[in-house]
Amino acid sequence: MSKENRLINIPVKTVVQVTALLVSIMFVSIILTYLIPGGEFGTLPDGTTDYTVFIRNDDYSGIPIWKGVLAPVLVFFSSDGLTLLVLSIFLIVVAGAFQIMSDVGGVHSLIGSLSKKFSGHKYVLIILMSLLFYSLGSFLGQFENMLTLLPIVASLCVLLGYDSYTGFLCCIASTGIGFATAITNPFTVVLASNIIDVSPMAKIWYRLIIFAVIFLILIGYIFLYIKKIEKDPRASLTYEGDRKLRAGETKVIFDEGNEAHVRRVYTVFLLLAVVLVIVTALIESIRDYSVVFLTVYFLIGGIMAGVAACRDSRKVFRSFKEGLISTLPAILLVAVASSVKYVFVQGHVLPTIVNKMNEITSGQSPLKVALIVYVIVLVLEFFISSSTAKAILVMSMLSVASLGLSKTMLVLIYTFADGYTNMLFPTSPVLLIGLSMINVSYFTWVKKSCPFFVAITAAVVAFLAVGIKIGY
Repeated sequence: MSKENRLINIPVKTVVQVTALLVSIMFVSIILTYLIPGGEFGTLPDGTTDYTVFIRNDDYSGIPIWKGVLAPVLVFFSSDGLTLLVLSIFLIVVAGAFQIMSDVGGVHSLIGSLSKKFSGHKYVLIILMSLLFYSLGSFLGQFENMLTLLPIVASLCVLLGYDSYTGFLCCIASTGIGFATAITNPFTVVLASNIIDVSPMAKIWYRLIIFAVIFLILIGYIFLYIKKIEKDPRASLTYEGDRKLRAGETKVIFDEGNEAHVRRVYTVFLLLAVVLVIVTALIESIRDYSVVFLTVYFLIGGIMAGVAACRDSRKVFRSFKEGLISTLPAILLVAVASSVKYVFVQGHVLPTIVNKMNEITSGQSPLKVALIVYVIVLVLEFFISSSTAKAILVMSMLSVASLGLSKTMLVLIYTFADGYTNMLFPTSPVLLIGLSMINVSYFTWVKKSCPFFVAITAAVVAFLAVGIKIGY
């Protein structure tokens, strides 16, 4: 199979550009471990970390150079290694499953059917899709899992007359923004609320207002873009990459047989995947293993669906292999993006940075404190992409600090700062992989989305100011 027929085809140029950026950030991090004094947090009697106690230790003199250089490899042997390994396996398995789906005609039959049904109501479909993914992020804390649906949403948007970038906005961007505009997100609102000892449902009415306003900003940005490409299709960021889909030239290497049969097979396959996402998000005891469950499902279910659709197991496995190969560059991005935190932890400077930032908030006005805490979490987000790890680190300290802010306000600040950067910082693997899947460079995304994030930032500051004013 040629590279052009791969559903996920990450350009070498994109991989080189993003990798170069991340490697530069990694080397800056290595240098900082030699410039910033080392330190560590205290330890409680039960052996857990006491984030309220900071101990400076001048014996730490930076991370060994060899360890910093090999960080993209060594990070897989760190405490985050298992998570990164599972995420990597998840990505390549999903890529394989969707490559099969594309080659047996599943993508073509599904999006063709949807495009016909909504041909006269395209705007309605864009709004509903965006709201669906936005809600999955806000209520269920979904994000990484939505990469599985990006190829389908992107293809559908192309057949509707738009482009893959529109699909990215409706799927990944909407989920990421919804993750930050959290209502019951278990990884931010619920976890942070439990750590700081406040009900996740406290004053939820204010978060519902924020939910509505931010969605209007999001949908406004999406419609400004699609209006632009309606006037001039060549203004599309993915015009050349979408050429094959626009022309209806999706190559099917297998005999589809009955198109209705293929559509039924993959309708069931995707519905079960959505059910699995929702169930694993709602059941707390298995929530941490949601990616594992999805990986197993897409491995077994993806192959079974392909065989059921085309009845040729040898060719199905060939497609699966091509899908795996196509996503290998994305694993490189995941490894390098995760190296920054590893460097700071191994260099023993993360506690020093966090402690210094915590000291800065002392003696400031409520709004200034809110903005300082917001910036602190933004900085931490650059180095620690895990919401769970950051929540434990930040909220444990804030729970005992005298900041003059309510607990509900501290949770709101945390969710704002933790989530929106998932769609902006180059240390977000999901962002990099999603952009790579639609052949848009990270730098192009930053340039084109800048007005949107300016509007989001202005809204965040306004909501913080109003929240403090009304005693939220």
